[in-house]
Amino acid sequence: MTAAELKTLLQTELKGLAAKFVSDDYDNAITSAEQDTGWSMPVTDDFKIKWMRQRAKRHLFSYRRDESADKFKYKQLSLNQRFDHFFRLIENMDRIFEKAKEESAFEFAGVGALNLFGTKVDAGFAYEEQTGRDMTYSSSNEIIIHPDENS
Repeated sequence: MTAAELKTLLQTELKGLAAKFVSDDYDNAITSAEQDTGWSMPVTDDFKIKWMRQRAKRHLFSYRRDESADKFKYKQLSLNQRFDHFFRLIENMDRIFEKAKEESAFEFAGVGALNLFGTKVDAGFAYEEQTGRDMTYSSSNEIIIHPDENS
């Protein structure tokens, strides 16, 4: 999913709220989502698409909350319900994101199970089985720097 596709998806999902945002708001929200997750657009994995979308929405709600901050007083009446709703919504989204980062640490870190244990480094010494001749420096005794599942 590219940034333009994510922008279109966010506009569709936010429905009536979408009219309250300008194009730069969406771009800034996507940039902030990239900073939150450590990923960059385009993303192709469903897991990454989900969290980029959620974090971008969170930042859009934050923009609305910030815009609403000065509008919640009218004479003596406190009209802070909308402000409180955005605040609770953003707080809940952040809590869910933190929990997801703990539960899915490998997906957020982009670390595969193969890379989890580091790089295999052989001892470097090799001898022929039957003769015991030193083969340490022969071309057939290369150290594997980038292991795969079969090594």
